[in-house]
Amino acid sequence: MSALRPTSPYKPIGDYGLISGMHSCALVSKDGSIDWCCFPRFDSPSIFGRILDWRKGGYFQVTVRGVRSSTRRYLPGTNVLETTFHAETGVAKLTDFMPVHSNFQLEESVELDPHHQVVRILECVSGSVQFTMECYPRFDYGTIVPHAEVTGPHNGFAHGGADSVSIYCSAPLREVNSGFESDGVLRNGEKLRVAVTHHSIVSHHVDPINADGLETRLKEVVHYWEQWSQICTYEGEYRDDVLRSALTIKALTYAPSGGLVAAPTTSLPETVGGVRNWDYRFTWIRDATFAIYSLVIIGYKEEARAFKDWLEWSTAGRARDLQIMYGLRGERRLTEVEIPGLEGYRRSRPVRIGNAAYSQFQLDIYGEVIDSAHLYRKFVGEIDPGYWEYLRRVINFVIDHWREPDDGIWETRGGRQQFVFSKVWCWVALDRAIKAARALDLPGEIEKWRKVRAEIKEEVMSRGYDAQRGAFVQSYGSKALDAANLMLPLVGFIKADDPRMRSTIQAIERELTSPLGFVYRYKDLDDGLSGEEGTFTMCTFWLVDDLIALGEIDRARTLFDKIRGCANDLGLFSEEVDGNTGEMLGNFPQAFSHMSLINTAIQLQRAEARGTAVGASEAPSTDS
Repeated sequence: MSALRPTSPYKPIGDYGLISGMHSCALVSKDGSIDWCCFPRFDSPSIFGRILDWRKGGYFQVTVRGVRSSTRRYLPGTNVLETTFHAETGVAKLTDFMPVHSNFQLEESVELDPHHQVVRILECVSGSVQFTMECYPRFDYGTIVPHAEVTGPHNGFAHGGADSVSIYCSAPLREVNSGFESDGVLRNGEKLRVAVTHHSIVSHHVDPINADGLETRLKEVVHYWEQWSQICTYEGEYRDDVLRSALTIKALTYAPSGGLVAAPTTSLPETVGGVRNWDYRFTWIRDATFAIYSLVIIGYKEEARAFKDWLEWSTAGRARDLQIMYGLRGERRLTEVEIPGLEGYRRSRPVRIGNAAYSQFQLDIYGEVIDSAHLYRKFVGEIDPGYWEYLRRVINFVIDHWREPDDGIWETRGGRQQFVFSKVWCWVALDRAIKAARALDLPGEIEKWRKVRAEIKEEVMSRGYDAQRGAFVQSYGSKALDAANLMLPLVGFIKADDPRMRSTIQAIERELTSPLGFVYRYKDLDDGLSGEEGTFTMCTFWLVDDLIALGEIDRARTLFDKIRGCANDLGLFSEEVDGNTGEMLGNFPQAFSHMSLINTAIQLQRAEARGTAVGASEAPSTDS
């Protein structure tokens, strides 16, 4: 069978499912092809990456010939993916997973670590089927074609540059074009078992893998995810959606540190063919804050502790050195480079690794650091005295710098402005600090903090609200709207039914929503980039939250159900949605989208249970 077919259409982003070992992950298409996988970490160079270059990127496919139709699902309560192929001669089920471990502090230095492995088991469940297995590793984002060799009837080895992988296949292997292939026939009850393992050190010595061991590992993985899912306390109408979102957030967690990737991919475009292609395989401060809230409200306190520990570790030092984002172990230098020669997803160039936004100045992160500590002490445990001293330095930094312009939540590259959202989060920083100090009897200059909090609010209300426009605007002196301002009532800055906030919500609905009712981040902003973008899934959930707070429950439910419908058949959300077609855009799956779904489902359940709108104190990241 010919390898690396020269022309094949890129699949829709929603065509993929996610499997994860909480060190790295893989994206699996409906036809059984792994088109994205990085080892040994989420942010490592790809081993299989044809989602970014169909010809060069490499892939790992197990499929059945003569397929008439296929269905797929996650095994209940797990991140184990099962795809069922209905062929002309029989039916087969493909089970895909990556081994996991319950210990968050697991080290990653052990050679042949089973967490750096993809396992695929194809079972014929009726009749007989002809299968094909193709495995073409292409290292360093497809720029290195490895040396591949068959080392035994069922084993192969490929290495190039700093990477190497071994492959085990229960059917005989052959080397083809620097990769591996196998094919044959499975009859009812027979199985094909394949495993690809990444090696941190180039070595031809490979410990043997046996089929029974892979079956045992599958049972262990299923048991782990099932046990984890049982912790979820949410039992409402949207339990399936909430649990899938929680499982996805967990799957995007880097176990050794507790860090959370915003998404496991890089350079999936916000507009097909455009240049808004970013690397999201890092942890943003605001993501960690929102993750603490979204998971702790459904029972996952250990995850909140892990994220809090990551946050403390990564942000330690001078308050002035606080970054908006870090590497998975707290790395601070995330230099952005472009990879020449890759055509990008559906010719969306450039393909980027690293993210230059790490050096931006964004005031909202200071509020988010304080808010995360406030949420932690409220739902999980007390704040360590040593960390409180660091937080006091953060508060002092806010007091000294809140009047400065910044780059804003959307990481624009068109210059700093006086963004309203950023000022509001400075208010949050002082507000949460006051509440934490009072609740825990912690030392602090509370009267000074109250004074500055009042000054920030007065300025935002006078300079951030445009009476002629009838809305809070994006930045001081601007006429532009910004969906980020939907957060104002959700953080307790202003009540949703305040006439100024109500009119802001109405203006955003009128001017920043697509024909499908989904919300754009902004329009008519010179952000230093060309081209358009899709609607932001997270922003649409924020609009639902505001409708709930206004008591417009029926409208909120309608929009919530509509945006829920933008998940793929596995319940996974992308970063953005095409406002006219509903097509997924941006990096996938997106942690923020799944956090937002959990928050909104909880708010909707509370509101409907009471028959009234929730107050500000019940909205995300808020206290009364």
